[in-house]
Parts: sequence; structure tokens; C-alpha cells
Amino acid sequence: MPSVLDQQRSAPPAGTARPAPPRRRTRLLALPEARWALAALVLFLLALPLYLLDGPAWLWGTLFAATYVTGGWEPGWEGLKALKDKTLDVDLLMVVAALGAAAIGQVLDGALLIVIFATSGALEAVATARTADSVRGLLDLAPTTATRLLPDGTEESVDTGQLGVGDTVLVRPGERVGADGQVVGGASDVDQATITGEPLPVAKQVGDEVFAGTVNGTGALRVRVERDPSDSVIARIVKMVEEASETKAPTQLFIEKIEQRYSMGMVIATLAVFLIPLAFGSELQSALLRAMTFMIVASPCAVVLSTMPPLLSAIANAGRRGVLAKSAVVMERLGQVDTVALDKTGTLTEGTPRVTDLRPLPGSDLDEDALLALAASAEHPSEHPLARAVVTAARERGLPLSDAGDFTSVPGQRVTATIGGRTVTVGAPARLLNGDVHQAVVAELEEAGRTAVVVLRDQVPVGLLGIADRLRPDATATVAALTRLTGRAPVLLTGDNERAARHLAAEVGITDVRAGLLPQDKVAAVKEWEAQGRKVLVVGDGVNDAPALAAAHSGIAMGKAGSDLALETADAVVVRDELATIPSIVQLSRTARRLVVQNLAIAGTFIAALVAWDLIGTLPLPLGVAGHEGSTILVGLNGLRLLREAAWPRLTKDTP
Repeated sequence: MPSVLDQQRSAPPAGTARPAPPRRRTRLLALPEARWALAALVLFLLALPLYLLDGPAWLWGTLFAATYVTGGWEPGWEGLKALKDKTLDVDLLMVVAALGAAAIGQVLDGALLIVIFATSGALEAVATARTADSVRGLLDLAPTTATRLLPDGTEESVDTGQLGVGDTVLVRPGERVGADGQVVGGASDVDQATITGEPLPVAKQVGDEVFAGTVNGTGALRVRVERDPSDSVIARIVKMVEEASETKAPTQLFIEKIEQRYSMGMVIATLAVFLIPLAFGSELQSALLRAMTFMIVASPCAVVLSTMPPLLSAIANAGRRGVLAKSAVVMERLGQVDTVALDKTGTLTEGTPRVTDLRPLPGSDLDEDALLALAASAEHPSEHPLARAVVTAARERGLPLSDAGDFTSVPGQRVTATIGGRTVTVGAPARLLNGDVHQAVVAELEEAGRTAVVVLRDQVPVGLLGIADRLRPDATATVAALTRLTGRAPVLLTGDNERAARHLAAEVGITDVRAGLLPQDKVAAVKEWEAQGRKVLVVGDGVNDAPALAAAHSGIAMGKAGSDLALETADAVVVRDELATIPSIVQLSRTARRLVVQNLAIAGTFIAALVAWDLIGTLPLPLGVAGHEGSTILVGLNGLRLLREAAWPRLTKDTP
């Protein structure tokens, strides 16, 4: 629980409100479908009392005719164009049914069908627009202008689209960050709720990453642009989700495949429902009305709408959380996985070496800070990743570094520098200790999965450092959640050595470890599981993971440090490198698949019940219309439930 002091530190200045994220929502009447449906409804409501009160036939007849035109011309025209391409559109069948009802004197029933049908189409258009809004609205998070700092120290206001990598921008208190970048000056609390969902502002200082669209707190920040605005987190989410929205899941493709055959069968059945009673002496009007009602209630509109709204809503929701599913196919397949294979470096770990152990040796007269400062001073001129880890650790502790003179480096062995008049050497124990008694400490560090580094002063060992790739904070919880979801613990696939891999696996609860693997070995493991009937999800980030990502049933790449090849090959990308989102996206996919099944069951039940009622008894046309269109609206709204913030699964110990 945050303290009062934390709350005061995070709070905005007195008298100012915490900025709310901008929202972009399509206005209802901005959609042509909504305008035509409203016109048809108004005309119908004007005609209805005149018709029921025996008003002038020419007046209510004209109003009903206008209702038919305003509510039915658009679906009718689209149906005729489809018919020209030898495709039977169910919308055309609805219009034909309405005209058929009018032809036998059921003018009111036909007009009611047109109004409800037009209203259903308008609601579907609104639902689709809302899904698009949830994605496009992310663009509004990024400001349109930013304050760029010029080399001479002056400022200029520019469009954020003109910012380039390497530019430095000034973000004043309360402003939105204009581009993804790294803080190079200042400190502040940044509200990242719109991007990461974190409820409290996050402290940012030099070296920290900030995202376009997040809101600065009370301090001023200087931010160096690290990504082109077109490649920011927000822009990538929008682009990939829009691309995903254009794809179709296998279930949807199957439905569309049988839709034409079903529609043709429905037309034939409608003719049979009309002609067979006539052959047995039924009245023309009664037979035609029953046939028109049958055509309406047997139409597969709700079935067609059952699949895509849940999947597209899930894609949009995941996109807001920084997980980019590249297609509706991906969103459907993620929920099918029953085996998860995780890479080690950059996936379960952060992918950056960190100093984990400081071991001053007896007789050195050094404490941990002094040992680290000595090693960092010598390593400071080096560009080696382990040297960067040592220097970073010293800076994190606020230790002063001494100037290094006479710096020399032998790649893979050591660096040497003169610090305060004394020769300091930092390097590999195997090269520098030569059977020294301190080898036991080295063995202890290496047994714990660390890379040991020895520090010598005037050729005398004074301390040892342990360096390791740090485990992600959410790795253990993620492994546990994936185990509960799939029924089996994830497998660790890594090219790292066996000892380091097993040590890390034990920390997170993984027992099946396959280490020392080349890319082809990872592919072989995936194919072995696939041959057993498993559906494998591979999570990785490197070039060496790309073949396995491609071979698996589904592949997810960690986006922050992921190679271009891995990002292109993977089915989904975790943009913000939050490992905990992986079980969340799997669970969200399962929820979407469950809603698809629910929708198909709802649609099928309505069609079967209404068709049986029409064939066995006498189903009133208005009731048939209401049942058919009501089921269509119901399945559409059921799928859109996944757009809600609450639909995103949270990683807790009770995650199913």
C-alpha cells in the first residue's frame, strides 16, 4: 500500500486535475446506416397511427412506401450488386421478404421488418465503429506538437511527426510526451496509465524509457527521441491491430464458405414452404405469408455475425495492453495452445547483464562499494557488455568513479588501467588467478549461474564480482499462470549452458530444461511435440528463436529487444516486454473462443426454434422479425463485451 508521502509525491499540483485520456468516438448520426435507420423509424412512427386509425390510405401508404425506401434501399442495392457477382446476399432476402409481405397486403408487417432490419444494421455498424474507435483513439494519446531543443539551447515548437531519432524534446509539467525516447535530463513522475495500465504515476529519471502519449507530472524532462513517431508504441499498435482486423479466423472462413450453400438451400426451402401448401389447397395469402416468415427466421444473419466481433474486440483490447496479435487467425489459435516453450535470455530474463554479487577478499581492506567503484573506474572506458554492467551498478549506487589512465584491453581476457597511481586489472578468473586459493569462491559463483570477474590491484586479487542476466520480476508468476492454463509446466529451450539454464529454471518452477540448443534443435523439439498432437506456443526474442517461432502452432516475440526477424516471424508481439501479458493473451483468446461458441449456440437456437414454430404452428411475421433481428443484435453485443477494460485477464494466483 503506498504511503501518504508517496501519494503526495505522485499527486498533481493543487488545483489541477489529472489529465484524462482523450477519447475518439464515432457519433451515431455520422454513420449513414444510422441516419437511414432513423429516417425509416420516423416515417414508420408517422404512418402507424394513421394506419391503425383508418386515416387516408394515400397518406399512410406514402409514408410506408418511404419507410421501405429509406430502410431498404441500401441493403437491397448491395444485395443486387452481390447477385451480379453470382453471390446470394441474405440482406437481399430480407428486402424481398418485406416486399412480399406488402404484396399480399401485410404492409404494416413488411414495414416493421424493414425498420427492425435497418435498426439492426445500424447497430452492427455502430458496434464495428466502436471497435475501430478503440484502436484509432490511441492516436489521440500522442500530442500533435512538441518542444524541440536546438543545439544552441533555444526551443522551437514542431509537429511531432517532424521529430527524428536523436532529437531532444522538452516535456514540461502536465504535458504529454511527444515521442518514445529516453530521459537525458530531469526527473519527474509520469502517468503511464493510458499505455501500461499502471494505476499510479511512475518515477522517471535519467536513463529511463518514456512512451509517447504518457502524461508528465510536476517535473520537467528532457527526452532524447529513440523511435521515429511512425514507429512509436502507439503507432505500432494501431498499424498491427488494423492489419489484424482485416483478416478472418478459420471459424469465420468456414461460416462464409457454407453461407452461400445455406442461402441457396434456404431459398429452395422457402419455395417448398410456399408451393407445397398451395398444392394441398391452402390459400395463396396464407402460404405466401408463411413462406415470407420462414425466409426471415431461417436467415443466417446472427450466425454470420457470431465470430468476428469477439475476435476483433479481443485484438483491440490486447492492443491497448501492448500485445499485438497480427490477425484474427492468431487470436483464435492462441487459445488452443496446451504446451508453452520459453526462451531464456531476453524472455525469462531481461537480456542485460547485471552485477549480482560483490565479494571483497580478506586482506583487501575494501568493502562492497569500494570494490565496485575500483572495478567500475577501470572498466569505464570499455564497451564490453560485462564492463557496462559493472559501470551501471556503480552508478546505481551513486559511487564516484576515478579517472582511468593507461587503459588497455585484451579481448576476452582482461582490462588494465591505472587508478590513483595503482594498477587495477579486471578480467576472467581462469586467466588471472592461476590456481589461486580464491578459486573456491569462483566455483561457488559459477555454480549459482553467475559469470565470475576477478579484480586485482597491483597484481594482488582484492575481490570477485558475480554477473548474471537478471530474471524478470514477473517470470515466476508467469510460469505458474501458464502451468495452470495449459495443465503442464512450460519448457525451457535455450542455447545457454546446462548449469546456468537449470539454475534459472529452478528459480521459476520449470523442470523440463533443454539447454545448449542450436536453432535447428529448437525446431526439432517443437516438431516432436507437434507430432504428439500438442499445440505449442513458443516465446522468444532472438534471431535463433525465429525458426521455432515459425514452426510452432503459435509464436510470441518479446518486442523491446527482439530481433527484426523474430518480430516478423512471430504471430504476436509483446511490445512493452511485459512477460505477464502472455498468460493474459492466452486467457483472452480462450474467452473470445468461448464467446464465439456461445454466439453460434444462441444463433442456432433462435433459428431452430423460430423455423419449427413457423412450420408446425403459425408464427406471426412481426414476432418472427423481432426474434431474428433480436438474435443478431444479441450476438453482436455479446462479442463486443471483450472491448471492456475489465475483459483483460489479470495475472493473479487464482488465474484459471
